[in-house]
Amino acid sequence: MELTWLGQSCFRLRGKDATVITDPPAPSTGFSLGRLSADIVTISHAHPGHNHAQGVGGTPYVIRGPGEYEIKGVLITGLPSYHDDERGARLGRNSIYLFHIDDLLVCHLGDLGHVLDAAAQEEVSDCDVLLLPVGGGNTLDAKRAVEVVSQVEPRITIPMHYATTGVKPAAGQLDPVDKFCHEMGVAVSEPLPKLTLTRGSLPAEPQVILLGARG
Repeated sequence: MELTWLGQSCFRLRGKDATVITDPPAPSTGFSLGRLSADIVTISHAHPGHNHAQGVGGTPYVIRGPGEYEIKGVLITGLPSYHDDERGARLGRNSIYLFHIDDLLVCHLGDLGHVLDAAAQEEVSDCDVLLLPVGGGNTLDAKRAVEVVSQVEPRITIPMHYATTGVKPAAGQLDPVDKFCHEMGVAVSEPLPKLTLTRGSLPAEPQVILLGARG
């Protein structure tokens, strides 16, 4: 599987049989997806920074909420959660997605605004790759993001939804990824352009890997 960060919470997961795009942002947020196509698009919540499915070509199957789906050999589980720590009272609901792709389990937390409850923790625990918001604002800040990492114990953690040059002020005042790395006790590494993974290439010890935003 090849994993590319396109900015904000948008990733491309390119497997042997299908390509997935998560949370595509609208151009109004300052990100440009370019000429992208996919077989599957997942939307964590109805916000312009995360739900621009029409910007993805290839007539993809669009998933907008919890449930179990199997599309072109990719098994996807959507889990209910909230965009805030008040059970959605301020910002509404959020969907977490688990992707079983190329013998790997990837978890995309969307705009999660709270630590995981027991049910979600059981589903997500021990995933291979965790795509985790860390920038604060209307989602997890660095400290709570570290709490979620300790709940999940993934092999690889990839931060997302933090301050980059592409985010306009309307997207919220986000913290840089350095704060999360400091809370995790890891160095701020040079971002990779993409990550290619197999079951056999997973690290023996947990790692935080930074990706450069392509969008």
